[in-house]
Amino acid sequence: MADRYVLKVPALKVLQGSKEIYCFAVDGKKLHEFASVSRVRRDEQKRLQGYQRPEVLSHISSIRRYLESEGAMLPNAVVLAFDERVRFEPAVRGGDVKYSIPGELIIPVDESLADEEKPAWLVDGQQRSAAIRDADLAEFPVAAVGFIASPEEQRSQFILVNSTKPLPKGLVYELLPETTGQLPRSYARRQLAAKIMVLLNMSDGPFGGRIASPTSPGGNIKDNSVLRMLEHSIYEGALYQYRNAEDGTGDEDAMVAHLLAFWTPVSHLFEDAWGRPPKESRLTHGVGIQAMGFVMDRLTTDVPYNKVDWDKVRITLRGLEDHVAWTSGTWRFSDGQERRWNGLQNTANDVRLLTSHLQALVSK
Repeated sequence: MADRYVLKVPALKVLQGSKEIYCFAVDGKKLHEFASVSRVRRDEQKRLQGYQRPEVLSHISSIRRYLESEGAMLPNAVVLAFDERVRFEPAVRGGDVKYSIPGELIIPVDESLADEEKPAWLVDGQQRSAAIRDADLAEFPVAAVGFIASPEEQRSQFILVNSTKPLPKGLVYELLPETTGQLPRSYARRQLAAKIMVLLNMSDGPFGGRIASPTSPGGNIKDNSVLRMLEHSIYEGALYQYRNAEDGTGDEDAMVAHLLAFWTPVSHLFEDAWGRPPKESRLTHGVGIQAMGFVMDRLTTDVPYNKVDWDKVRITLRGLEDHVAWTSGTWRFSDGQERRWNGLQNTANDVRLLTSHLQALVSK
């Protein structure tokens, strides 16, 4: 029968402005009884759940071997995010330090709960906790820092805690749309673009399920290529008209509608090229995604999607058919330069070359 009990650990509540964090020690062998590793996924309604990356087994094994050696020490604290079921009970206060309050952290433990129902999530320390769990040790106390927060705040802390580590970019881009709080400038700039990308990937349009991400592993269009296309359009192109420059938000529905109205005829007109993976098509390759994004900007900037003459846009796009080499043949540029169909790479120079070629054609 599964155990149910309350774990009480001595802790310090540290006040950081309006925020509270809790510093304490706990047996690492007990961490997984009340804390889960919340791996990123989407539920049946396509809502984002979790935020962690998959365990790195080789890393865990090396940590475990170290822990089983004599004199092992893990001085770095694991970081835990708690829900409202966890509470802090202060002890009698004394002294002049007002920002540090001793007491007890009260953590309910129910071993029958599924991972997603546990009261704590590991924000940082996934590999260390897994190594302790698997190690041939009776116990291994670890330092821990915890805070009580919503899932959105937890994702923000996860990104910030891991911002100096090689966190997979795809995971960051998946988390950004549903993250609150202060973010590094580079991430904050991409937050709206990342949200539009997720909406495109969940739509019934040409990008639906095609963009590779942690929750869409079957996608074969690079997320970073789509993000670059969206980011330029949001800040300098056709999607700029839907953006609120004061707070960085935007009319997401209008942006998605505008994008679908353009990319749907692109996918139909170049159906074979759109249906192939990037290795077989320069249309779904980063160079094609970005260059065609610039074409969208050239044709539709400053015109709301419901006022664009989309029939005219489709006719203009049809004029590209004899001048593109998405899957075979040769690219012939106005400066006399020639490239094999797959000779274009996802570099700044090649993106500029293809963009200039296509924009000149649609401007005739």
